[in-house]
Amino acid sequence: MKPADPPMQAAEALAEAPGRVNLLGEHTDYNDGFVLPVAIAQRTRVAMRRNGGTQFTLRAEELGASVRFSLDAPPGEHFASYVYGCLVLAREQGAEIPGLDISVGSKVPIGVGLSSSAALEVATLRCLRQLLHLDFDDVRIAQLAQRAEIEYAKVRCGIMDQMASSLAATDRALLIDTRSLQRQDVPLPAGSAVLVLDSGVARSLAASGYNQRRGECEEAARRLGRASLRDVERLEELEVLPDLLKRRARHVFTENARVLQAARATDPQLFGELMNASHASLRDDYEVSTPQLDELVALLQAHAGVYGARLTGAGFGGACVALCRAEAVQQVADEVLQRYRGAGRQLVPAA
Repeated sequence: MKPADPPMQAAEALAEAPGRVNLLGEHTDYNDGFVLPVAIAQRTRVAMRRNGGTQFTLRAEELGASVRFSLDAPPGEHFASYVYGCLVLAREQGAEIPGLDISVGSKVPIGVGLSSSAALEVATLRCLRQLLHLDFDDVRIAQLAQRAEIEYAKVRCGIMDQMASSLAATDRALLIDTRSLQRQDVPLPAGSAVLVLDSGVARSLAASGYNQRRGECEEAARRLGRASLRDVERLEELEVLPDLLKRRARHVFTENARVLQAARATDPQLFGELMNASHASLRDDYEVSTPQLDELVALLQAHAGVYGARLTGAGFGGACVALCRAEAVQQVADEVLQRYRGAGRQLVPAA
């Protein structure tokens, strides 16, 4: 029997959370490093109501899919694992979770690198907090959301995406020290604005080289006798590593430096140069770019209205982010997409 679909308007609790785009600090969060994300306007909304039983129904509007499950066993459908993980972890924190009808609607693009999964996790936990009056602050929600992704969706992510979805705003960046979770608002350089474009190449973190890259970083830190690559103090220390591990660690070291420099930058030109350098490092040292991402980034970087551009998210496809002259954002989007489509591709701005 098809599960009942709880309409948003019939919900007892309703919450939402945004996706994010990372301006700088890619693949540094699981190395205890620094990141600089900003929330995007697109959001995921979760509605819940008690159903009087012990079972759960979950309806994903954009997927047109429904699933029924209990907390005794994870659902077989991957999209439901994020919600299931949040429910189980909330129960572990002492919450009494009744049977629920849950509906999810989202405008955050999936498979683009804009943290659709973190938005779903944070919105789910926010909705539970509202429904059950749970004593979870926004940092705790981010921590539980990260655990849900690692333990139940099987993606060994850092905490950047969940912290950004839970705490970031759309009009300023959020500098996060992912080791201490200290954070600081960072205004965008005057006269600039952020543009996100989808390359049209979808990717799945769980099926990509994401977990492999994390393992390589952990191996590099182990060989260096460090708890994490965050603890490397000088670039010269990396010379003892084999070439592949040295390149992975070099990206992390230089990317952390770029984040801290960008957080102090008031000049959009300098900020853009740091973004350009980040993409080169992700392409050459970390090897997570693709020909399509490189092409789209090159088109953005060549445009007179762009200060700098890079891939954003884990890579292996997905989106690019550019820092543009505020008055030129729409022109940049139109002209770059027209040139990119000239190769036979069809795509639209992601944010």
